[in-house]
Amino acid sequence: MQYPATGWFRNWSFRFGILLLILLTAGCEKMEFERADGLKMGWDRLRGQWVLVNYWAEWCKPCLEEIPELNELDKAPDIAVLGVNFDGVRGEELEKLGERMGIEFTLLADDPGQMLGWKTPVALPATFIVNPDGDLLEARFGPQTEDDIRALIGG
Repeated sequence: MQYPATGWFRNWSFRFGILLLILLTAGCEKMEFERADGLKMGWDRLRGQWVLVNYWAEWCKPCLEEIPELNELDKAPDIAVLGVNFDGVRGEELEKLGERMGIEFTLLADDPGQMLGWKTPVALPATFIVNPDGDLLEARFGPQTEDDIRALIGG
């Protein structure tokens, strides 16, 4: 005797399939951030590197002082520096501002903090330091030096 594929069994297998699909794709959401130039950058591509997310503004004198230090850190193969303009400047205007200020590291079009679960800093400059596993290690306020950062990350 064969059991008919009706009612409960068909409904159960459909629900199980949907649940399995949801579980399999739940961890697949990829965070992407828009760069100042409009291109998308995947957060997952930074895994294995130290990431410094630096909040800055044109009017912030300590921000200007730390730019050369951050540029040097960004050249290291194990460190990526991402800049976030505190005043919300975007697009071509942000690219030009970055050039005028001598910023060589990647500028983001939007603040990634909300997506990453961070609060917007209330003082500038602010640098959020993310370890190679993608976990926030520390938030620092005030101008950072290459030596300060290297002492923190051990290299």
